[in-house]
Amino acid sequence: MTATEAYRAARDQLLALREDHGRAVAEFRWPELGDRWNWAVDWFDVVARGNHRPGLVIAEEDGSTARRSFDELAVASDRLAAHLASLGVRRGDAVVVMLDNQVELWESMLAIMKLGAVIMPTTTAVGPADLAERTARGGAAAVICNQADTGKLAEVPGDYLRVAVGGAVGGAVDGWTDLRDGYARDDGPCPHPGTAASDRLLLYFTSGTTSQPKLVEHTQASYPVGHLATMYWLGLRPGDMHLNISSPGWAKHAWSSFFAPWIAEATVAVYNYRRFDPAQLLGKLRDLAVTTFCAPPTVWRMLIKADLSDGPGRLRELVGAGEPLNPEVIHQVRRHWGLTIRDGYGQTETSAQVGNTPGQVIRPGSMGRPLPGLPVVLVDPVTGALVEGRGEGELCLDLSARPLPLMTGYVGDASRQAEATAGGWYHTGDLASRDGDGYLTYVGRTDEVFKASGYKISPFEVESVLIEHPAVAEAAVVPAPDELRLAVVKAYVSLAPGWEPIEQTALEVLRHAREHLAPWQRVRRVEFAELPKTISGKIRRVELRKREVAAAMDGPTPRLEWRDDQFLELKG
Repeated sequence: MTATEAYRAARDQLLALREDHGRAVAEFRWPELGDRWNWAVDWFDVVARGNHRPGLVIAEEDGSTARRSFDELAVASDRLAAHLASLGVRRGDAVVVMLDNQVELWESMLAIMKLGAVIMPTTTAVGPADLAERTARGGAAAVICNQADTGKLAEVPGDYLRVAVGGAVGGAVDGWTDLRDGYARDDGPCPHPGTAASDRLLLYFTSGTTSQPKLVEHTQASYPVGHLATMYWLGLRPGDMHLNISSPGWAKHAWSSFFAPWIAEATVAVYNYRRFDPAQLLGKLRDLAVTTFCAPPTVWRMLIKADLSDGPGRLRELVGAGEPLNPEVIHQVRRHWGLTIRDGYGQTETSAQVGNTPGQVIRPGSMGRPLPGLPVVLVDPVTGALVEGRGEGELCLDLSARPLPLMTGYVGDASRQAEATAGGWYHTGDLASRDGDGYLTYVGRTDEVFKASGYKISPFEVESVLIEHPAVAEAAVVPAPDELRLAVVKAYVSLAPGWEPIEQTALEVLRHAREHLAPWQRVRRVEFAELPKTISGKIRRVELRKREVAAAMDGPTPRLEWRDDQFLELKG
């Protein structure tokens, strides 16, 4: 059996067992790929050549749409690969790809893979300082960006090839060449670069929610093969129209806008917008006949505030990812559409690890069960002992089971790598609880769970209750230093449209928390504020915690903070 045949057999097995989680976990095995493997040549080209179904559809706010068939993507990436090779890109070279959701992004990624080079996806939101760090730490041999971003590289030192879509602003600039010149070539199919499954393919910087971003290395197998599990979680089928809300440069984009859909032979759909408008997104989902839809909780929280009365259109599968999904969001969508958003869990360092898969019973608040091929365990964060059956612990992967989707490691960071793999486990840094049926529920980051009045507080649990109140668009819960209790629960709240940051609103939010949380989880302070986030959109609770420590030492009470003891009815 060839590597392609083994890969297809593994894929087809998961498709056949898409609603039988128990059998899929028990029977699935990662495919044996042999000595030579390159996903772009051995899988994508095989399913794409002569295939005139849409492989990529990009819809814009103005109503225009770009469409490429699978065959067109294969041919265009062949030509770009030949062009990049003529410019000096070689097997093993690291190439920064800093493009928006545009056709050239997908074609460039395929082209780089076909050369056996290494893709370093980078968000267009980064500035010169971040680019200088990334090109240096990743050892970039080339950069591909849009014409409008070439100015950022003027301040970035290094001897690397500069390639822009459209050349450079103001015309030809010394040192820049135009990526689109490659489309005029006609070199025929790209030959196999001779890569092995263990050769490196991707370099990703993490979003840095709690510390300096880490540089994650993935191989020709860990993502291209590992995302078979992600495909299973998403519930994708051949011929689906899959739309994922994600920005290029982050791992989730590769998960759900590149590998998983094309593994399933589904169409990648994209909707580009400058400012998020729930009504417009709902319209695009119907216009494009989207069947499977994945979005982060921030988007889902905005959608449930919109008018969902027109129904789900062609939607069959709804998925939430990026951060834990609050039960209230799931309830509201189910009530309006009769469909259940299925939560899941994974990291830049892995594929999807845990998920609520199609056809399975959903436990409110649970992120599901371990996915096929993922040796997920819970480990006591204090003793390091394995947690059996019901219980709580750090979510880990058993390294003795050789988890295929796991990264090679953190590049140039031996101490973090040692910490992440201590004791024979890969440590995710996330706490979860497990019930008697194996369902896992997210508790929080090991460094974000805290104690107040001696009780352990999960920020996620408290935040899930807070966003049930109509005034709360988003919430972030952190400990606030307190002389009597050492720490109390404080909520930073981003208000929904139509609500004012005034005393009455604070009273309503605090009253809601008092009525729906256990006494030891009581929110004693609320502050209305814009929540600090990473450039990938994740809330930086670490910044809020630091803010609270600083305020306790030097600062007056923030102007938009209210405390429960200010209100007579909440005292006690």
